[in-house]
Amino acid sequence: MWCGFDKSRVTIALACMVAASVAASDVAFAARQRNYKPDEFRSVLRGLGYNVKVTKDPLTDEETKKAITQFQTGYKLKVDGKAGPQTQDQAAMIVEILQSNLNTVLKPKTLLPRDQFYSPQLEELVKEYQKQHQLSETGIADLQLRQKLNAEVQAIINERVTKPTAKPTTKPTATPTTKPTATPTATPTTKPTTKPTTKPTTKPTATPTATPTATPTATPEKIN
Repeated sequence: MWCGFDKSRVTIALACMVAASVAASDVAFAARQRNYKPDEFRSVLRGLGYNVKVTKDPLTDEETKKAITQFQTGYKLKVDGKAGPQTQDQAAMIVEILQSNLNTVLKPKTLLPRDQFYSPQLEELVKEYQKQHQLSETGIADLQLRQKLNAEVQAIINERVTKPTAKPTTKPTATPTTKPTATPTATPTTKPTTKPTTKPTTKPTATPTATPTATPTATPEKIN
């Protein structure tokens, strides 16, 4: 992401941080971890489009001093051609924001770490972005590319702001009405009526009446 040269450094920083923080709202930009080594700072200058060769020599050659002076002038820093703390901080912030913006637009499988270094991974993703937009694949994120990338990120930000996330309407789950279970009415079991068994009436057996035998009467003998 690039911020215009006509703004103050504070405004530049705020504008960059706000845009980037919306694009990657869950990420806070870290402070510069440490001072750049000469080759690391040259890599940053070259990656941002300044005309320098990457070497490990001190940052005192005319080519490098000229690039640093141009950088300082563009970002309203103290112009002395030296890579002092403010100059290094500004460079680190630009690289971090560039990484964040590429993460937002390209969504690579391996995200850029959002650090201060213009690494080979960052260079490859810049080439990928250039390829997508039919630009020369140099791996250099110059001013024009950063402006284009910034516009894409801004469009994503605007879409997020204006497009409300549809809140899922809670579909009420129908409360089942308790279907009363029919209480079974007790079917009276027919009590068998006790059928009286006919008691046989005792048939009286006729008591035989004793037939009296005639008691013979003694017939008296005649006396001659």
